[in-house]
Amino acid sequence: MAAGTAASVAATAKRTDASGWPLGRPPADYVLGHVRAVLPDRIVDDARIVVRSGIIEAIEPHPPGGGADVDGRGAMCLPGLVDVHGDAVGRELRPRPGASVPVGFALAAAEGRVRAAGITTAFQGVAFQERSAVGLPIGSPPAEHVADAIDAVGSSAMQILHRVDVRCAVGAAALDSRIAAAGDRVLVVSHEDHTPGQGQYADPATMHRWMVEGEGMSPEEAATHVEWWRSSRDDRTEVGHRTLAWLGELARAGRIRLFGHDPATRQDVDELVDRGGAVAEFPTTLEAAAHARRRGLLVVAGAPNAMRGGSHAGNVSAGELIAAGLVDALASDYLPDAQLGAVVRLAADGSCSLPAAVGLVTSGPAAAVGLGDRGAIGPGLRADLVLADLDGAWPRVLATLTA
Repeated sequence: MAAGTAASVAATAKRTDASGWPLGRPPADYVLGHVRAVLPDRIVDDARIVVRSGIIEAIEPHPPGGGADVDGRGAMCLPGLVDVHGDAVGRELRPRPGASVPVGFALAAAEGRVRAAGITTAFQGVAFQERSAVGLPIGSPPAEHVADAIDAVGSSAMQILHRVDVRCAVGAAALDSRIAAAGDRVLVVSHEDHTPGQGQYADPATMHRWMVEGEGMSPEEAATHVEWWRSSRDDRTEVGHRTLAWLGELARAGRIRLFGHDPATRQDVDELVDRGGAVAEFPTTLEAAAHARRRGLLVVAGAPNAMRGGSHAGNVSAGELIAAGLVDALASDYLPDAQLGAVVRLAADGSCSLPAAVGLVTSGPAAAVGLGDRGAIGPGLRADLVLADLDGAWPRVLATLTA
């Protein structure tokens, strides 16, 4: 160990007192010892990680007899997970149909859920649209109020994925106001169209099943609703064209970082590239994912899909895409714990090495949203760290440490 590093370790040890840490918040300076550190290309057994001012200063083998503020006792140490698309806030806002809770309460509950899952940077999907993905009225609070509440937290841990229904003029207008107020800040925007017959619901029967099982409709009511939602799509075609053209102008000007949700065909991908898109989010076919990679887009797939071994909507398997080398990141989507669950499953079944699987929920998603200061354990990066037990059939998060 270099003399400079040894001196900094000693100085850090003097300044920190692990017994005095506030619960859930590590100090700016500390030393974490005796962990198995998962680096981008390898695992360092019995490692020591030195943190100064919330930034990783050194990762090294733990020297015999060397001290530490925290003894990891052989736990796996991963970079803090980065989630580019999670629905935790929306699900906490409306835990049951017709039952909603205050925004502040939902936000606190969602943050607790994602931290318990080892997620230290969470982009919460906020829907700028009047109706949900299955065509039901969303109701209050409006998206801009939810986004304002997340911004008010003032934390890099909770950020916003602005999900805009391209066929909803009200949602586009609300997003326009938010972009205008953002100044020089670049917002992450995902455009989507969930009406049945294309994208995620290419087979209308998938949405019909959802309405029966998830919304309690009778089969007849569900059939009527799906047909109405399909026909209403045609009534809003011009709105969709205008919204996509506008988003393209913003993306090409560097005002937003644009995701394209549920691309299914080569044409979908080509159009996304032409409008300045950066990420193909949840491609529904192998063809779309492969073409996205050829066109230089990053590809985000669903962690629940990878963890379960298949898509709940009958689309392409995330595991198949990963085996083909076509996935850069896995997003939690509707289940925060699925990110780490997917890591364990992918490593166990030999789809990829553990460091590569961890990269799908750390460095990969960080690249997708343009965050170069996190997503790996390395000198100069944020000390967002997760201690976990990965020895069982499924993972167990032991501690989540944020810079």
